[in-house]
Amino acid sequence: MSSKSSPSFKGNKSFLPSKICVVCKKEMAWRKSWAKNWEEVKYCSEACKKKKPSNSQASS
Repeated sequence: MSSKSSPSFKGNKSFLPSKICVVCKKEMAWRKSWAKNWEEVKYCSEACKKKKPSNSQASS
């Protein structure tokens, strides 16, 4: 009955992996630009990357 549930449908993002941003806690979907380092992606945007908590980084 669901003719649009084919995993090969290119516009359906529900089949893509997703993660939660460690700063804003929003869900972020997989992007092609993250394909090579998806395991290392922690932030949804450059803005969140700049807001990241600096535990061991002392900028002097």
